[in-house]
Amino acid sequence: MAKPSRESMLEDLLRTLAPQVLGVLVRRHGQFAECEDAVQEALLEAALQWPASGVPDNPRAWLLTVATRRLVDHWRSESSRQEREKRAAALEPPPSEAPYSTRDTGGFAEDTLALLFLCCHPALSAPSQLALTLRAAGGLTTAEIASAFLVPEATMGQRISRAKQRIRKAGAHFELPEAGERKARLGVVLHVLYLIFNEGYAASSGPSMQREELTREAIRLARLLWRLLPGEHEVGGLLALMLLTDARRRARSLPDGVLVPLAEQDRRLWDSAQITEGLELLSSVLGVGHPGPYQIQAAIAAVHAEATTADQTDWPQILALYTVLEAMAPSPVVTLNRTVAVAMVDGPQAALELLGGLEADLKDWHRLDAVRGHLLEMSGDRIRARECFLAGAKKTKSLQERQYLLVKAATLGQ
Repeated sequence: MAKPSRESMLEDLLRTLAPQVLGVLVRRHGQFAECEDAVQEALLEAALQWPASGVPDNPRAWLLTVATRRLVDHWRSESSRQEREKRAAALEPPPSEAPYSTRDTGGFAEDTLALLFLCCHPALSAPSQLALTLRAAGGLTTAEIASAFLVPEATMGQRISRAKQRIRKAGAHFELPEAGERKARLGVVLHVLYLIFNEGYAASSGPSMQREELTREAIRLARLLWRLLPGEHEVGGLLALMLLTDARRRARSLPDGVLVPLAEQDRRLWDSAQITEGLELLSSVLGVGHPGPYQIQAAIAAVHAEATTADQTDWPQILALYTVLEAMAPSPVVTLNRTVAVAMVDGPQAALELLGGLEADLKDWHRLDAVRGHLLEMSGDRIRARECFLAGAKKTKSLQERQYLLVKAATLGQ
């Protein structure tokens, strides 16, 4: 395995430190929006300076000092002389105290956790939660987030700005919610990380099927959350699901970008180290108490991971797990996935009969057409299968998925 480049190591370091520095600033001074902007400026300065000058002995202290100065400059520029002096006096550390103190160290874990909960505040829409989490907790720039979601940088900047304004109007505080609310809000945090991972693993639009920067960031944040909340088994389940799913990344497309279905993938390309880690993690959380939806999805991914060939896949077990998941967290998407397992166990006709009930909810989603085309092809109805693949190709915004569906349709038309 190739060693990570110096550039990627620096990038990982900055993204690790970003929420820690932001947490200290917000805990000390409040005003999340201003603190977050100051941290972004400090990260940019570090990215420009450190490659030439080297990483400081205490990079977190360096970032905190620079961000604090930016915060002081901001308030000085917007306040009256008297107000400036009050702000500066409150912010500038006394001579006997360094800008970064060891007294802050013990609060990093709690600060980062509070930051994740703040970014996933229920007052925010799902897109705003995604953007703010990637910016504040992930350390991504506005340009990087805009590129990942294929929107103009100005549009993403406005979305992030509105999210911070909404948090201010909601009166949200930088603190961990009470136990009862924390449990409820944790579900939102996990869902946001799940959405970030899914957008990276199967991009909803654009020329690339996968966006590794998003899957990598989702896994990093899930690892962090698991370290902070080791007693929350659904956090472990989500991390295991990500690891087991992402392990298949290299086999999902050919060098020219053509999509490769799961059944046709070269499993020698699967990341065995990630699979081992995911299986061990899943074993440590599954069966300890009542399993949640992420643990069940991870168990499904584990069944696929443990099969050395597609023919050896334990489809009855996968069907049983999807049946449990559908009862636990019913959704049209879960039912659609379950129909694939039904086809592998009971035949395509039994699965086709289940698709009718999904038409109202998923009629505009290309994957319903793709699954129906796959089932029709299995049953020998090549003409109708081709029509479904063509219909799906018109609906998807992913260029690679469109290419795959068009090739399938062309093959069936021969």
